[in-house]
Amino acid sequence: MTQFHSVMAGLVPAIHAAKRKKSWMRGSNPRMTFAISICFFFLVACPALADVSLNGRIEQGALVLGQALPGSRLTLDGVPVMVGPDGRFALGFAREAGPQSQLLIEEPGQPVHTRQLSVAPRSWDIQRIEGLPERQVTPDPKTLERIKRENEWIVEARSHSLPQALFASGFLQPADGRISGVFGSQRILNGQARSAHSGVDFAAPVGAPVLAAADGLVALAEGDLFYTGQTVMIDHGLGVNTVYAHLSAISVKLGQRVAKGERIGSIGASGRATGPHLHWGLTVGQVKLDPMSALNFSQPPPAARP
Repeated sequence: MTQFHSVMAGLVPAIHAAKRKKSWMRGSNPRMTFAISICFFFLVACPALADVSLNGRIEQGALVLGQALPGSRLTLDGVPVMVGPDGRFALGFAREAGPQSQLLIEEPGQPVHTRQLSVAPRSWDIQRIEGLPERQVTPDPKTLERIKRENEWIVEARSHSLPQALFASGFLQPADGRISGVFGSQRILNGQARSAHSGVDFAAPVGAPVLAAADGLVALAEGDLFYTGQTVMIDHGLGVNTVYAHLSAISVKLGQRVAKGERIGSIGASGRATGPHLHWGLTVGQVKLDPMSALNFSQPPPAARP
């Protein structure tokens, strides 16, 4: 018997008994009395619904961290959300998200609840880059096959994530340097419109250190990808993943556990790059996000509920 049926089983006899008695208040409305009784019984007998908290600004391109009861199941706009054994989870709102998103919440012993989330819009820059080799802007068929194969590796690396929130260590900026490219900007390459920029670029000298933005596990360490050159990806658990591209050297290996602030490589200009810089990216699942939104969690978030 569910909790709802248990409550109703006790409530119905009480209502019938009340009907056999005189109204306790002159002029009282029986329907109103019934409604008040229902509300009272549910307030006493049922715990609060949808005990889920969200931390972070809900806007296009943003990372939002959350906490639910252990054992909860969530979906965001129909896509399952990984929930850790302690109830922690992460949500990602794409560049094109909004104006509304729907979070479906199913907590242990509770009815399914839907929370409507308003997603704040953002404006996006236009970035023009000239002087790239033509083959990097309009690849030939053979190169397109290579790009497709490498993209499959990247998707596969993001498809497997640890079931605990290693990102609970908080995030830091992985490199020093001038911001030379921002997330979400429309890119015009050699005069041709291309896809929006999927991360943030930090211009810095070749060899400058690149650090792990948070605790995690190296999910990819490749020395020669067409677009991103020497590239490292780190799984921070529960679907959260960061990428570090255009490196001149890689200091970690696939499957290696890394700590927040640990050196993982050096800034370079490998792959499609016009000068030395770090491209830093962030995803939740396969959704590309503004990595600067992770810096809202530079300190460890509150401890998970027991």
